[in-house]
Amino acid sequence: MKAPEVEVVVARYREDVSWTTRLGLPVAIYDKSGQPGELALPNLGRESHTYLTHIVRRYDALAGYTVFVQAAPFEHMPPGTTPERLAERIRQNVRLGLGFTGFAFFKLKCDRLGRPHAMADATLHGHRPGFGQDIPVGAVYEQLFFGPVPERFLVTAPAGMFFVARERILARPLAFYRRALEIVTADPDDAGNTGHAFERLWQVVFNGDTRLNREQDQ
Repeated sequence: MKAPEVEVVVARYREDVSWTTRLGLPVAIYDKSGQPGELALPNLGRESHTYLTHIVRRYDALAGYTVFVQAAPFEHMPPGTTPERLAERIRQNVRLGLGFTGFAFFKLKCDRLGRPHAMADATLHGHRPGFGQDIPVGAVYEQLFFGPVPERFLVTAPAGMFFVARERILARPLAFYRRALEIVTADPDDAGNTGHAFERLWQVVFNGDTRLNREQDQ
């Protein structure tokens, strides 16, 4: 089967994803609701697990451009964004030949511990297992990449929503993504905020700099 030019990959739990029918683009909805299906996945590792699973499964048959989004993405996008406007932005990104870009209306800056962040907010304790802890951005970076860990990170694709070209994905070997998936799976409930760390590292994963690839992944 020939890979499509563009594919939208949606990480769903129980959200209403009827909006995807308005995109007019090929869509793959990975479902973690517990319902059976071809793209059903266990509910672990946040959207990072979903995205990495897609890449590992489709590494040799990726679309020319893949859009990765959560199932309720619009609250993090510019006001007034509709499925139709999102689709037009995706098509514009294709026309421009962009390698990687985020869809959120904001960007983040953080240090190796993900600070500043709201995970330590006492009012949120118990909301998720990882609340009350830092985000191990630096530690996960060190497991993934060759070279020194940066002191600070500019997160250009927060909220787990981004557009990436196939060549940017393929700049990392398949072994890299398998190892990344193992890292996420080892923290299934995200009690250590591993999934949150990946959310702050996608711009590095897909920056196309092969000098960051570890020898063990070649």
